[in-house]
Amino acid sequence: MPSTHTSLHYHLVFFTKERRPFIATAWRERLHAYLGGVVKSLEGMPEAIGGVADHVHLLIGLKATHRLSDVMREVKAVSSGWVHDEIGDRGFHWQEGYGAFTVGAPQCPDVGQYLARQEEHHRTRTFQEEYLEFLQRGGVEYEERYLW
Repeated sequence: MPSTHTSLHYHLVFFTKERRPFIATAWRERLHAYLGGVVKSLEGMPEAIGGVADHVHLLIGLKATHRLSDVMREVKAVSSGWVHDEIGDRGFHWQEGYGAFTVGAPQCPDVGQYLARQEEHHRTRTFQEEYLEFLQRGGVEYEERYLW
């Protein structure tokens, strides 16, 4: 085959340090837009972004040449700096790790809708319940004592 064709979509989840509710409703949409801009600056495709006060979800498309760990390090570092500078919250930090789950192209619209409804969703389920389900459905091995 003379060229490479990929369809690489990732549902990324990461949360604030100690899951503290740092992300205020007043500037949450600006943060989401900024996160999308960071993904674009890395030559990725932001497809959907959502979240609540203590965590964010990103659905992004990446090229085969991207390294997920590099993308995540940059997204978290740059967005944390943005919160420090633009919002003025020097205490804001992301938790060290993240969750990354692959998504097939046909499922992307459903995942995008799910991300858009995060506020509604978290009225009935906690982040911990949600995240444990992602891990279990993804077949990811984990020790719960190291999750939070």
